[in-house]
Amino acid sequence: MERTGGQVLVKALELNGINTVFCVPGESYLGALDAFYDVRDSIRVITCRHESGASYAAEAHGKLTGEPGIAFVTRGPGACNASIGVHTAFQDSSPMILFIGQVPRDFRGREAFQEIDFTSMYQPLSKWAVEVEDPKRLPEIIARAFAVAKGGRPGPVVISLPEDMLVEKVKVEDALAAELPHPEPADNDLKTLSDMMSDANKPLVIFGGGGWTEESVEDLEAFCEGNSLPAIASFRVQDIFNNDHPNFIGELGYNTNPKLAQRVKNSDFILAIGARLGETATQAYTLIKAPKPEQKLVHVFADHTELGRVFQADLLIASDVSAFVSSVRRNIQVDSSKWVSWLTEGRSDFDEWTVPGKYPGSLNLAEAFLALRDILPNDAIITTDAGNFAGWISRFFKFRKYRTLLGPTNGSMGYGMPAALAAKAERPELPVICYAGDGGILMTGNELATAVQNDLAVVLIIANNSMYGTIRMHEEREFPGREIATQLQNPDFVSWAESFGALGERVTKTDEFRPAVERALAANCPFVIELILDQELISSNITLTQLRAQVQK
Repeated sequence: MERTGGQVLVKALELNGINTVFCVPGESYLGALDAFYDVRDSIRVITCRHESGASYAAEAHGKLTGEPGIAFVTRGPGACNASIGVHTAFQDSSPMILFIGQVPRDFRGREAFQEIDFTSMYQPLSKWAVEVEDPKRLPEIIARAFAVAKGGRPGPVVISLPEDMLVEKVKVEDALAAELPHPEPADNDLKTLSDMMSDANKPLVIFGGGGWTEESVEDLEAFCEGNSLPAIASFRVQDIFNNDHPNFIGELGYNTNPKLAQRVKNSDFILAIGARLGETATQAYTLIKAPKPEQKLVHVFADHTELGRVFQADLLIASDVSAFVSSVRRNIQVDSSKWVSWLTEGRSDFDEWTVPGKYPGSLNLAEAFLALRDILPNDAIITTDAGNFAGWISRFFKFRKYRTLLGPTNGSMGYGMPAALAAKAERPELPVICYAGDGGILMTGNELATAVQNDLAVVLIIANNSMYGTIRMHEEREFPGREIATQLQNPDFVSWAESFGALGERVTKTDEFRPAVERALAANCPFVIELILDQELISSNITLTQLRAQVQK
């Protein structure tokens, strides 16, 4: 039977198991919106208040589920606003597909209203960017989009949809959902790896990236436990490894334990699984030097084009992370007696690092997040924004289960609130906590209206110190005493929450935090908790006064 391009597109999404899409509606893709009306009982359309919110939510859905998150935005300004979520998906290795309404095909090249060449614009930010000229090719292109978004190193795909193409009627067969290969390590690679591990004295495993599953997380933990290997998370992926496990020794990020950083430098063998070993995890390539590391390096990554791009490893293994950790769990067992003390020392450093100290002000964030860890079940989901405030949760909250942390490794402010919407929409039975700073929350805090409208009972915790704290820290370190552009005048966040139809409380003391969270969880509606923080608390590692003293030396 004849169908419009929009109907063909929506059917393709349905065949690929999509049950939720995020959007800001636009006239340039009305043909697709109308097609969603016919499947409104099987595909939920969540209307966001800004395209960055829609794209962030789609990225978070992909990160959480392993299946591509879907966003629809309109041409021109809408597409530009959505670009940040695509960049996040690219750097975070999250499967995502962004659909953009485009000017009619006959108008292309005339600088029509809001016209942009989206394939050129998005090519550097995505795994694949394409414009659909013929609606008969929609099944083929969308099948390929799912394969590209999920295959190898997961990431974003961008599809431009001319508005007249979406209403053109065609007869075309649907395509089946894509089946993906799962490359495995070769037998000789496993033999070489086993020999290299046996020769090591101070080995480390660094894990990260996308493509993990609950099964592969279990395999990773068993492999490390069976070989007494210390395991380290790259930036914002602590939930890949149970933080209470004796083989977990910390995270490499912007809040890294100095003893852990030194341990990486002192190691003689590093097995990197799924992690790119980028600037953040390597602390500007000082812990692991490029191009030739001082440590023996085995680099395992799903995309062969990443291997050897920065680091000349001693062994490169192009493999799906799940296939790799399953293989090493079954096939590699070495005598680890010579480095057992190396492991226990690393874990001892981690335990010491996560004990709260004394901090200025009446609200101790370290104690607060210890309380949060006790309140929440192990499968509760926490989403974060970017900024120094997030370091408190990465240091003092222990993640115990896979896919309970959604944070932007590209350091994108505004991520936390849209990510919380996506998490609550996909896992309505779980508590979802968004932890954001006062700077980032006013970038996408308008999505609180989306939470209220869609009955998404997220708990939003705002760390309010009335400044862009991370930039203030950099200013004090590089140009002491010359603060500019970082002070913020904020609204009353409790009244702000109530204006959306949410509930709100303000917390100024440590002992107020736990009961406020308990009330928020019991309310079963969107709830905002504002934390009033001392500006001295510039990070969990150092105060402003201590930072100035260091600079003066």
